[in-house]
Amino acid sequence: MAQMGFYVDTSKCTGCKTCQLSCKDKNDLPVGMNWRRVYEYSGGDWVQHEDGTFSNDVFAYYVSISCNHCAQPACTKACPTGAMHKREEDGLVVVDDTVCVGCRYCEMACPYGAPQFNPVKKVMSKCNGCYERVATGQKPVCVESCPLRALEFGPIDELRARYGNRADIAPLPDQTLTNPSVIIGTSRNSRLSGDKEGKIENPQEVGL
Repeated sequence: MAQMGFYVDTSKCTGCKTCQLSCKDKNDLPVGMNWRRVYEYSGGDWVQHEDGTFSNDVFAYYVSISCNHCAQPACTKACPTGAMHKREEDGLVVVDDTVCVGCRYCEMACPYGAPQFNPVKKVMSKCNGCYERVATGQKPVCVESCPLRALEFGPIDELRARYGNRADIAPLPDQTLTNPSVIIGTSRNSRLSGDKEGKIENPQEVGL
């Protein structure tokens, strides 16, 4: 089975959120629901030196994240009906909303906050990798719309051969939890998962 995934280059992302908005528009998502979310992560402060002078060690960067279509997805394990499942042909994790009962167990299990409850349809929803676009040779709409080309999509083996395997960047969880099909390109400001120096500056926007 081919496994598709995303590459997110934090050295290019400026936090414009075009990816987030294009996804929301394409999928007609209600207010408050964003399948792709852009985390604003920052920290640091002014530092006083022995000679009385000050310098700062502030940092900030953006991480654009949707579903990571994990190799061992916690959401599918938690789903009691089988509605949440991986597609055989491309490894994308999708929801069959004719089977979903809206119990939200998948939402509680996912460490990335990918599954989201649709209050209108009363079922779970999430990024599906725009598989219908991909089937016609197009890119996912988030990738296509990114003006900085900070997002890529393709077979995860090919992306890893090109960019490595790093996905343990704050504020994301330890990548060993679910083996996500995402690679994070770092910047000089990047901090590793578990970092205590920074914080998410837009918690309400990303649904925290």
